Amino acid sequence: MADFPEDVPPVPGIDVTRPHAARMYDYGLGGKNHFAADRAVADQVLAVMPTARTVARENRKFVGRAVRYLAKEAGIRQFLDIGSGLPATGNVHEVAQAVAPQARVVYVDNDPLVLVHARVLLESAPEGQTGYIEDDLRDPASILDSQVTREILDFSQPVALVLGAVLHFLPDDGEVAQIVATLLDALRPGSYLIASHATSEHVPPGQAEAALRSYRASGIPFQPRDSGDFARLAFNGLDLVPPGVVLVSEWRPAHDGPRPSASEVNCYGAVARKPR
Repeated sequence: MADFPEDVPPVPGIDVTRPHAARMYDYGLGGKNHFAADRAVADQVLAVMPTARTVARENRKFVGRAVRYLAKEAGIRQFLDIGSGLPATGNVHEVAQAVAPQARVVYVDNDPLVLVHARVLLESAPEGQTGYIEDDLRDPASILDSQVTREILDFSQPVALVLGAVLHFLPDDGEVAQIVATLLDALRPGSYLIASHATSEHVPPGQAEAALRSYRASGIPFQPRDSGDFARLAFNGLDLVPPGVVLVSEWRPAHDGPRPSASEVNCYGAVARKPR
């Protein structure tokens, strides 16, 4: 698949020789914003786990359904999407503003390439507002204190925190729990968390280990977790919205037709509410 010509001058701040999770995810979704280093690692993963593209696509659809649910049924009008990745079809503000044009969204990612394309993330409905900051999930205080975050989001009102397929890039359980707690502590009761997380529960051990080696050898930390660990780290003290923690393809599916098997999806997701 074509992407940026390899002989163009490098974009400042972007190391095209090192793979990045956001660009690998874009590759999995069939996007064009990736480089040879990203494709090389992604292809290694695909060679041992051919369903990896299904994981990316099903996760993307889950986040869209969850955002739509919160905008339409829970009345949420503010979203903080951390680890947003490169713009693609059905960005959070597009989904939310299709229901409520006044919805406001702040996107956060640590890949400088996302900033290059941030204009797509900033094409808000006139009634709403969107913003983008280049920052890292591992520094939640910086995200919360950002001028962009504070100008767009009103923390006296409920906010939906979106952590789509990003927590598995943090290998340390304690760090995950602390980051999620810090972010949720800043949100008022009645706010929500949308989160998804990769698992290796449904694939043969050898296959999962080979995929992990490819990630880690490239310098990308990756830690799949089972549903119980994911629930404990992400949703502790929150009220899960039915059906709870399930495969992303099983969270309020848009139709009753056939869906991918567990071994094809390998990603859990859930939505939960901060109690009043």
